[in-house]
Amino acid sequence: MAKSFFEFLEQRCRQVDSLLCVGLDPHTHDLPQPSADAARDFCLRLIEATNSIAATNSIAAAFKPNSAFFEVYGPEGVQALKDVIAAIPDGIPIILDAKRGDIGSTAQAYAQAAFQTLGAHAMTVNPYLGQDSVAPFLVTPARAVFLLCKTSNPSAGDLQDLIVAGQPLYAHVARLAQSWNRNNNIGLVVGATYPGILARLRETVPEMWFLAPGIGTQGGDLEAALNAGLRDDGLGMMVPVSRGISRAAGPAKAAQDFRDATNSAREKKQERRHKPFRHAQLADDLLRLGCVKFGEFKLKSGQVSPIYLDLRRLVGDPQVLASAAAAYQGILNNLDFDRIAGLPYAAIPIAAAISLQSGKPMVYPRKETKEYGTKSLVEGPYEPGETVVVIDDLITTGGSKLEGTEKLKAVGLRVRDVVVLIDRQSQPSKELAELGVKLHAVFRIAELLEHWRSSGAITSDQYSRSIAFLQS
Repeated sequence: MAKSFFEFLEQRCRQVDSLLCVGLDPHTHDLPQPSADAARDFCLRLIEATNSIAATNSIAAAFKPNSAFFEVYGPEGVQALKDVIAAIPDGIPIILDAKRGDIGSTAQAYAQAAFQTLGAHAMTVNPYLGQDSVAPFLVTPARAVFLLCKTSNPSAGDLQDLIVAGQPLYAHVARLAQSWNRNNNIGLVVGATYPGILARLRETVPEMWFLAPGIGTQGGDLEAALNAGLRDDGLGMMVPVSRGISRAAGPAKAAQDFRDATNSAREKKQERRHKPFRHAQLADDLLRLGCVKFGEFKLKSGQVSPIYLDLRRLVGDPQVLASAAAAYQGILNNLDFDRIAGLPYAAIPIAAAISLQSGKPMVYPRKETKEYGTKSLVEGPYEPGETVVVIDDLITTGGSKLEGTEKLKAVGLRVRDVVVLIDRQSQPSKELAELGVKLHAVFRIAELLEHWRSSGAITSDQYSRSIAFLQS
């Protein structure tokens, strides 16, 4: 039996240790003069820069010419496209980016043009017309399609996010694609700009290959996309980059940097898979106690969130509160300080539990200054010049940490570190760093969500919706 396209692609990716798909997009303003010849030469230079006859020196796992930038020049442009495809050495997958979609007989002609006339191995296809418009591209297992599923353009959601039979249209497309994939020659186009959706679709179609545009000029987060979209074997996802390479001062160096960054992210994910999750019981207890809830919650900002954190519920279970204090202590053991300072109100019982376990004295800044008695700004005994570690339950914007730190500094205490149980990863640590304060966290919210999803404690939908919201 002939090798399927995705067997061919996997062999190439393993051979060159790369998931980089180099886009061949000769934009007219990137050419010295707009012509078919200039478009051809532009692409030939990119092919030469990112591929070598020696597999060990190759950077590109595949090439993806975009037909529109050739068709604009008429028959000469089509010939230039054919020349570019012919110039790509044997053994390298070629994905024609044309996004075709039409009735069966027309689709058959498009398939013949792409696979026979031009010589591509795979093609991007619009599935909007249904199975009979896709079937002509799937006749031969060695030829494949990447169906448009969740594209990276800004208005993709106008149609792709519509709810169909209780799920977004892109999820429905993924399930249809899986049912049509009898010859192992269907993949999905899923924007790298949507890590949460990548994760959801990876759960839906665990073995299918993704073509994930959006890295580079479109601003997608490479590591987040790979964490969400890669299969457990470190494959299953092609990263196409076009302008980020072609417009670089040194295209070969830019391509190598993208390839190396991709491989670094792959290695990190593999390391996490084989590393036991620390404080797993505490993480599960947080879910059991309702410290983390899933649903629809209106926030102070007016936004509706699919996830809500309420760590004040820790006080309802003394054993879990003690476990949380011990987890903080694992970080505090590596810090140099005289006292701990719990921020009101959620962190005061946590700080008290830490103080009882560690023997470290505790203070706390008041939320509001008393207008009577000592009118203390900070409660508890201390000496000016001492160093305190700020303890809080979680960090979102960092506002309460900044306010608490300023109160502690106002009475002569020094603050170098803040320790929280959960970091919501909304990037407030930069503001703390500007004050000379370092943030430490027992858990990052993304790793908690991944742990709960992996253990089956939450659904893939809860995971992907939460990640998408937190990254928005």
